[in-house]
Amino acid sequence: MDNVTVTLIGGPTLLIEIAGYRMITDPTFDPPQVYHHPIAGPVIKNLGPCATPEELGQVDLALASHEHIDNLDVAGRGFLTMVPLALTTTEAAESFGANVVGMGDYDVQTVQLPDGRQMKITAVPAHHGPEGVWEALGPVIGFVLEAEDMPTMYISGDNSEVDIVREVADRFPRIDIAVLFVGGAKFDVIADGAYITLSNERALEAAKILGAKKIVPVHEDSWAHFSQNAEQISRVFADASQTDLLVALKPGESADIRL
Repeated sequence: MDNVTVTLIGGPTLLIEIAGYRMITDPTFDPPQVYHHPIAGPVIKNLGPCATPEELGQVDLALASHEHIDNLDVAGRGFLTMVPLALTTTEAAESFGANVVGMGDYDVQTVQLPDGRQMKITAVPAHHGPEGVWEALGPVIGFVLEAEDMPTMYISGDNSEVDIVREVADRFPRIDIAVLFVGGAKFDVIADGAYITLSNERALEAAKILGAKKIVPVHEDSWAHFSQNAEQISRVFADASQTDLLVALKPGESADIRL
């Protein structure tokens, strides 16, 4: 089975390398600054990425779960115009060219790996907050990646709800590696501070539901509205005797995952 190399660029942005094919999740390359969101108000980025798009080199595919500023920032939007293929929500894709393809829940796209194998990419549901919140915050998707002799990967996107994870697990009973967007993101002005991504505790529950062999948490650094971090999620998994399950990276760190 293929090894998978993951490198955390920062925030939700993870470089994934499989069999010579290079993918990136939710590209965010802006320097630290303050943005304004019409619902959340000020959104503060307090740490820049560990690498620029130029330093990353060739990227074959971008997987953008949605178009909020902490998941697809200004430089990230420019990045999407340069990659051979990007997959995102149908709403986000409308403002880009033909290389950016919109997907709805359970839509499928296929790409070819360098060795000729076909990789199937399925868009899966994600709810960005509890009922009554995710509808207002707009559409988000996750992704499931499958190919022969390759670990099956689930990329959650900004999903906060364990019931959605359970739906994905029912549809895809074999998930080898799960990239979970955690950090317990929240704003006081949105549903009294309800989580709009997975908390560490929900991530542990999601890991159990998925039965994944490895969990790669992202979306837990670089932004002020992330209420939990990598050190805290490591403690949560350690307390549950699940330390070996977790691949917790700091920006700039890489790990080779061998299953």
